[in-house]
Amino acid sequence: METAFAAIDMPRTLADTAYGSLKRDILDFRLAPGDRFTETEIAERLQVSRTPVREALFRLEREGYLEVRQRNGWLVKPLDFNTLDHFYELRSVLETAAVHALCAPGLSPPPVRALHALADIWLVDESARSSDGEWLADLDERFHIDLVAAAGNPEIARVHRAATERIRIVRRLDFTLPDRVGKTYEEHGAILRALLAGDAADAARLLQAHIQESQTAVRKITLHRLYSTRRAKAA
Repeated sequence: METAFAAIDMPRTLADTAYGSLKRDILDFRLAPGDRFTETEIAERLQVSRTPVREALFRLEREGYLEVRQRNGWLVKPLDFNTLDHFYELRSVLETAAVHALCAPGLSPPPVRALHALADIWLVDESARSSDGEWLADLDERFHIDLVAAAGNPEIARVHRAATERIRIVRRLDFTLPDRVGKTYEEHGAILRALLAGDAADAARLLQAHIQESQTAVRKITLHRLYSTRRAKAA
């Protein structure tokens, strides 16, 4: 299965390698919101020159993960929950539109058939469910990305994927909660059953409720949980 990190798994240059390493550090909380560092520190850790490191850092700045501080090096941007809310709302709109496109009558072959691979992951007995929170976070992201991609509009899929990536850091924190594993299987399973039955209204309702629950959970995430999770991962 292609992982959520697929876009950064195939470096072509030293700058790509530095970019991939730093992005994983941010998404895995080794570089947490509010952390400061210098180009020299990163270059020494990655054992490369400052030039590819600088290129990688400016790339991450353009993507919204970092801020450059002329006198103090670089800063991992603090969490901005208002901005995160906008990305969640965008995902809800795009995914709801995808649901209606997938369930549109008269299309041959029915586009919803593309979701059968997802059913093999989510419509399984409890004994076959994964308990790996990090892996499940990747599967959850893949569920939403594949749903929109199956609707057949590449430009919408690109915008949706970018929005999904921007909330990845807090979505992965969501899966540190034990009850999220069972709930995620149940919620995705219900959405898929409605889609495979061609019931766009029910699928959209379930999908919006699923996204809203995630968005509400994000609001409860504190920097204490963020740093606690990072410490646990480093132990």
